Order: sequence, then structure tokens, then C-alpha cells
Amino acid sequence: MSNQILEKEIPETKAISLSDDAFFSELRKKEYSRIDKNSEVYLDFTGGNIYPESLIKKHHDFLLKNVFGNPHSINPTSKRSSEFIAETRQKVLDFFNAKDYICVFTQNATNALRIVGESYPFNENTEYILLSDNHNSVNGIREFCKNKGGAVTYVPVQYHDLQINEPLLKKLLTEHSKNKKVLFSFPAQSNVTGVKHDLKWVAYAKNLGCDVILDAAAFVPTSRLDLSEIQPDFIPISFYKIFGYPTGLGCLLIHKDSFQELKKPWFAGGTVSLVSVNAQDHFLTNTHERFEDGTLNYLDIPAIKNGLEFIESIGMDKISKRVHTIVELLAHKLSKMTHSNGKPLLKIFGPEDFSKRGGNMIMSFYDINGNTFQTELIEERASLKNISIRTGCFCNPGVDEINSCITTEELSGYFTSHSDGNYHDMVSFIGKMRGSVRVSVGFITNENDIEKFCGFVSEFKDKDASEFN
Repeated sequence: MSNQILEKEIPETKAISLSDDAFFSELRKKEYSRIDKNSEVYLDFTGGNIYPESLIKKHHDFLLKNVFGNPHSINPTSKRSSEFIAETRQKVLDFFNAKDYICVFTQNATNALRIVGESYPFNENTEYILLSDNHNSVNGIREFCKNKGGAVTYVPVQYHDLQINEPLLKKLLTEHSKNKKVLFSFPAQSNVTGVKHDLKWVAYAKNLGCDVILDAAAFVPTSRLDLSEIQPDFIPISFYKIFGYPTGLGCLLIHKDSFQELKKPWFAGGTVSLVSVNAQDHFLTNTHERFEDGTLNYLDIPAIKNGLEFIESIGMDKISKRVHTIVELLAHKLSKMTHSNGKPLLKIFGPEDFSKRGGNMIMSFYDINGNTFQTELIEERASLKNISIRTGCFCNPGVDEINSCITTEELSGYFTSHSDGNYHDMVSFIGKMRGSVRVSVGFITNENDIEKFCGFVSEFKDKDASEFN
């Protein structure tokens, strides 16, 4: 199977050197020394980035030196909060070169996607088209569509490399957009496999009259997103994925031409310019406030500006190059690891071309007889070594169903025969293992982290999976 990198060996002569290693080594000592002091091996950057020490100190001083109030007023403390929120909002737009966009602050990327789902004008003449490689927060929008009579169509990614099936996607977008209003959604980078899906699909779909959601949550921590060049309608962002702090804050970037297309189905505090109880009527605001329900997290939002400035001080191009080199080096080392009988210790899913990958990748571990180790076992034993990785389906069932070769009939049989269920029950019912091991690196990952993880992997050499039952 050609989606197994380890079956196509990387040449021995391939030299992979860490770019700007001295710079990032110094940065790790200065900003992230607690990692090494605590003997942590952190390989879960897609799950959440690690915050730099200076960001916390800067925000700590900011809070201690000022007095802030609820921004929904014009008193001095409220005005001060509003000013810092406005500065941060502009910083977000500048960071993504998004002069044609409105920035709506949200609790996270999931909340940003919920706003699109509940406000998009779905009806019987609309269709939601999306890749099978999507986070569940994107998958969940299908329920809004179906509940309003719309159609939902999934476009499977290719089994052999987990990339877009281009002929099929072109066919579906072209044919379906002729008769229906189409909302198309895809991730700029898979939160599971690390595959970077080509951003050309934004313009392709827009030229057909489709609206486009570009899920950028996994992409923007290590890649530049220039929204003056790529102009989707809706982009969810999660800030802690980029610089670690604060958690619980994201945004939805809405193209100005698409703002009025979203029909908010209710109102809340802060989202209206006028409300009447007796007349039972209201006017929504015509700005970002329309979708910012209640009181914003005005104490933490200013930290976003500091975080973006920290990333700019490093340079996104430098970050991207570093992460690319680290993940390729890791894959190169893992590809050489085999049992004594020559069988691979693991396989990595996805394209062999690392220019089409981000900093995360998924893999399965195999024993000396070729049997798969339980993913939970891998994570448990890694934890004993103070190594942070992640296992499971990663809120992206589409990729797992493809990799695990689970058919529609098997899935339908399970759901129609159950009123409730979970991961373990499905595995038992279908008789096929689900899930994989995800390893994700960041710009502060170093070669020592890689060596420690590879040392952990080597502990499974010549082992029989039955030994661990």
C-alpha cells in the first residue's frame, strides 16, 4: 500500500540538517526551559502549542498595571478594555493580511464554525459539500443543513496518499453548483495526517458560485495564510494552537461580502443595537458584535496581540521551514526502524512528498508478526516515559474510516442496530481496530526529542502484541 511511507525506503544518502538550530536552541532555553527542567518530551503540538515564558510575564504585568471593566459602556475602565480589544482585532486582521474581512472573537474554532452552521441560509435548495478529511466541528455543520432540508455530500480523500481526489471534487462542485447553492468546506491542513490540501480549491469553488469555509486551525500555527491572495468566505482560527496562551479564545474571519449572508437566528446581550419587549422586535448590529454573544473575554483578548507579535519576532517562514525539517527528520529515522526479521516497527500514513505535509503525522505500530499494537497501549507506555503524544481518531472519523478500511455497510449496520455507542463497542461490533498514533512537532522540537521518541519506539522491537494483553 503506497500510503505507507515505510514501504518505500528513504535513501540512506539523504541528508537532513536542522535549519537555524542555534537560534531555536537559544529560544528553547530562553522561553521554554521548563520543558527540559521537567524532562518532558512534548510531541502534541497539534493538540495545543506551548506558551513562551515572555508572553505570560508580559500579560501578567499588563493585568497588574491596569484597571479594566466590561467593555459595553463608555466609562473609563470600559473604554480602556474596548481600546485594547480593538487593537487586538486589528492585529489579527493585519497578521493574516485580511483587510477584506471582519474579525469576530469566539471561544474557539469550534464556536466559530457553529456561528456559520446556525446562521448560514440552508434550505432544500442548498448543499453542503465537504471532504471526508474534516474535524468534527466541520462535520457537525451538516446537521444544520439536513435539519433545514439541505443535502450533504462527502468527497473521500484518496486511500493511497490521503489527498484530495481532484477529478471527483471538480465533478461534484461543477455539477452540483449548477442547480443548488453550495457551501464547500475543507481544511487547509488535516488535523490528523498533516496533509496540506491545496488552497487553489478556494478560488475554484468561488468561481463556480460556491461559498467556502477554510478550516485553518491546524494550518496557521506553522504556515503563512495571506487572505489578500486566498479569499474564502469563512475562516475559523484557534489562537492557543499558534502560541499556547490564552486558551478558550479563537476567531471567525468573515469576508465582508459574505457578512450579510449569515442570518443570525437569535440575539443576545451585546449583539443588538435595539430591542423591544412590547413590540417583540430587534435590530442586530452591523459589525462584528452581531456574533459576539454576551461579554467578551476582555481580560485575555489583549494577550492575543502579544502572541502574534511573538510569532512575528521569529518569522512564520522560519517557523515553517524549521517544522518541515523536523518532521521530515523524524519520519526519516522512523523509516529505518524494523524488527529483526525485517518487518517494519510502524507505518506512517500520507504522502511521501513532505512539501505536502505539516508538522503532524499519524502512524500504526506493528509487532514482530505484523499484528497491530493497540493505540491506547502506545500512549500509556509513552506516558510512562514522560512523552506526550496522542492516540485515537482525533475528532476526524473520516480519515480513520479510510485508513481502517471500514465500509459504509459496516458503519450503517452498527448505527442502525444501536441507540447509543462508543469507540470500544464499535470496534467489538465491527471486528476492526480503529485509531492511530499522532505525533506532532513544533518549532521548538529538537533532535533530542526525536531521539527519545525513537528510543521509545525501539522498545517494541521483536515484541509480540500478545505479550501486552
